[in-house]
Amino acid sequence: MEKKAEISKPFYVSSAPKQKTSAEIISEARKSLRTLKTQRPLTPREDQRKLFGPSSSRTPENRPPSAFSLHALNFDVPDSRPVTVKRLTPLEHIPKLPSSPDNEVDTSPPLPKPPVDPVEVKRVSSARARLFKAASQGGLPPVIRPEEFMKRLNSEPSLAKPSPPQAAQKNVFSKGQFRGSSPVLTEPTKADENEKEVFSKKACENSVSSRPGSGSDSIGSPSRTSSRPSSSESTGARNRTGTGNESRTQEVETEEETCYWNAKIIPILQQLESTQNGNDIEYLCGTCVRLYGALEQGNMLERKCKKRASLLKALYRLIDIGSDQLSLQLAKLILALSVTGKNLLNVCKLIFKISRSENNDFLFENNSITDSLLSVVCTEDVFSISEALLYCMGALKFLSGNSTILKELLNKGLVEILLQLMKKINDANKLNKTHFSISGHLLVQLTATLRNSVDQSRQRFLCSEALPELCVVLEQHGSDKDICTNIARIFSKLSSYNDCCAALANCSGCYQLFLALLKKHQKKQDFVVRIFFTLGNLTAKNNNAREQFFKEEGSIDDVLELFRVYYELDITSKASKTHPRVEEERECVQTHTSEVEDVLIKLIRLLANLSIHPTVGTALATNPICVGLLVKVLEYKSIDECEELVINAAATINNLSFYPVRNSVVRARQLHLAELLVKLLLSNNMEGILEAARVFGNLSQSKEVRDFIVQKNVYKFMVALLDAKNQDVCFSACGVLINLTVDKNKRVILREEGGIKKLIDCLRDFGPTDWQLASLVCKTLWNYSEKMTCAALSFGEEETKALLHILSTYLEEDLALDCSSSEDLREFHKVCWETEFIPVAQQLMNRIQRHDTFLEPLTAPS
Repeated sequence: MEKKAEISKPFYVSSAPKQKTSAEIISEARKSLRTLKTQRPLTPREDQRKLFGPSSSRTPENRPPSAFSLHALNFDVPDSRPVTVKRLTPLEHIPKLPSSPDNEVDTSPPLPKPPVDPVEVKRVSSARARLFKAASQGGLPPVIRPEEFMKRLNSEPSLAKPSPPQAAQKNVFSKGQFRGSSPVLTEPTKADENEKEVFSKKACENSVSSRPGSGSDSIGSPSRTSSRPSSSESTGARNRTGTGNESRTQEVETEEETCYWNAKIIPILQQLESTQNGNDIEYLCGTCVRLYGALEQGNMLERKCKKRASLLKALYRLIDIGSDQLSLQLAKLILALSVTGKNLLNVCKLIFKISRSENNDFLFENNSITDSLLSVVCTEDVFSISEALLYCMGALKFLSGNSTILKELLNKGLVEILLQLMKKINDANKLNKTHFSISGHLLVQLTATLRNSVDQSRQRFLCSEALPELCVVLEQHGSDKDICTNIARIFSKLSSYNDCCAALANCSGCYQLFLALLKKHQKKQDFVVRIFFTLGNLTAKNNNAREQFFKEEGSIDDVLELFRVYYELDITSKASKTHPRVEEERECVQTHTSEVEDVLIKLIRLLANLSIHPTVGTALATNPICVGLLVKVLEYKSIDECEELVINAAATINNLSFYPVRNSVVRARQLHLAELLVKLLLSNNMEGILEAARVFGNLSQSKEVRDFIVQKNVYKFMVALLDAKNQDVCFSACGVLINLTVDKNKRVILREEGGIKKLIDCLRDFGPTDWQLASLVCKTLWNYSEKMTCAALSFGEEETKALLHILSTYLEEDLALDCSSSEDLREFHKVCWETEFIPVAQQLMNRIQRHDTFLEPLTAPS
């Protein structure tokens, strides 16, 4: 009898078993608590490619420019003569210079010249310095006639004047000149062509005596008229820098190198300088490609070419043609020659300028120029080339926005290279803050490039331990809004994956860091929304993360303070929208209402996910500020205005209502909440209706709320929801109805509204695929039939037959379990079927059979 009495009890809030099975845990979570999902904040695409976009916190005067002009004159060419520690004593005689570069090469050795007065030495040195400085402003070094040369040496006033522009634009290849910015050359004479074909050994031998690396070398002439420095002086000059900080190479050229230069390189340079091809960009680009190949074949790239200065001059002049396609080929060649200082900066600016236009992206596809850019990033001494590196990083940022180029960059190790650079910057900033400002500019470009590459390189980030290093950047540059926003965008993307969430959660102090940054940048909406999105992802599936965040000092208070700030901002925005003339009363970043709502959506989602943890959930349920703000959202916001915000608020209240603690604010305000939920039930939004039904499922454990449900006819909505073709909707409706059937005086309403037939239909339709729902239907019918004396009178004759047939079928394992399901799914269904459905279904069938009769009723006697 005692057992029967226990069995006949109505199903209500079941007490937790000592050891829950996996199916019971899933079932309990489905009935009560659940995490929320949301869309990742959209990263807007910038209309223009700039170093710092329009939303940057940097003012124009405090950041490097994105727009600038760049010409050949901006490049420095190494001085045309070797710079040594001490000056060589000039020879007395005046060497005979060729009157024209087109004359046949004079292969006779230079005549010796006796020493002259030291004062004259000084005057000659000063004159040459001015002469070559003026020449360096043009393209190729000028050839000065002997008469003019002597006049300048012997006239002191003339030394103070720069060389005429005409002299600066003389071409060593021909008698012609450059017109404007286009290189011009006359056709080579027949004698020149014969000379190139024969290329006598005598000419090669005499060419060896030339001074390599000198800018005044006639590229087309193998002989030299200037004296060669001694080996000791030449060695001392190797480590010196010329104009533009170019390291000069003063090694003596071998006979083989000279022959290769004259036979292979000079003809290509002459083609680049030819007038008839000046406007043929495709031809010039092809010639640059051949020049690169010839230099590579002759092992003359980097700083190995003895006539490197002359070569660079020729390349710099071509930049003024103004073709992006040609300039990119030239930049590739210039970088391959290992330029430094101002020239490295200018070539990086040149590439940056080209990459600013999306129309030029195709030029970078399948182009090794990206290898050159990455090699610049790999520099050891970051801050010695910081400005050049900034524009190099800017170009990579632009290019990484192109999916095709990004794939190429990733295959070349973009992420790993950038993370190594980030570590170098972080380590340097730990030691001192000398380069803190420029490192901030660099990190803006670096983090923006990483942001662009996140979607296609998640595993690279994990393998390179990028997340802890990014946290270090946030610690060091927490006041830099641009860097913080970029990293927040990276985290928001990565945290969408479980493995990245686990890695980020393991970063020491990340929660404390996020909370500090939220307080510092609480009015920067695009940062705040992404941090809340990331925290919501971290706490969605990790109970330890929920606990760790809750244990951070002031964590809940900080979140609720931001809740209040953005709630009030949303109210103000709504009022301003209704009354356009009303000015905002508080200082804040101007944002649209939808943006403020997005912050509230992510923030409330975080609270819902945190409340899954019993300790955190209890604390939030008893927090009047938390519950009060959630209630205010439901009061002032309709589901038509912002569906996700209202649904998230209702879902959070549902989670908090799961904890029936004595001082629960949710329980204290349950009737007011019930009134607000009725508005959701009356809406045309099925998601809102479902969420309201879930909350009623928890609140209806209270008799006050059950009376409210009957008085306001809410139960009719629940019975109607049983017709829904959605299992979750039926499940939530059953949760409310099972609580209503606890009260004996409310059981009759279930049959009056046709609830019995709808429950049986739910059992038939969803039983084999959802044993949790089938179990809930059986519990509802069990409560309803507690005082039953005749099954046909309680359920109806047809309903009784249908119910017995369904129960007998579902209690047979072979018939109940779907054999077509996968092994894992079949095992899960079997556990739910055995632990949840069979116990109550068997009892219900036994009760119906005991009270079922097949006797025909007697008719009244006539």
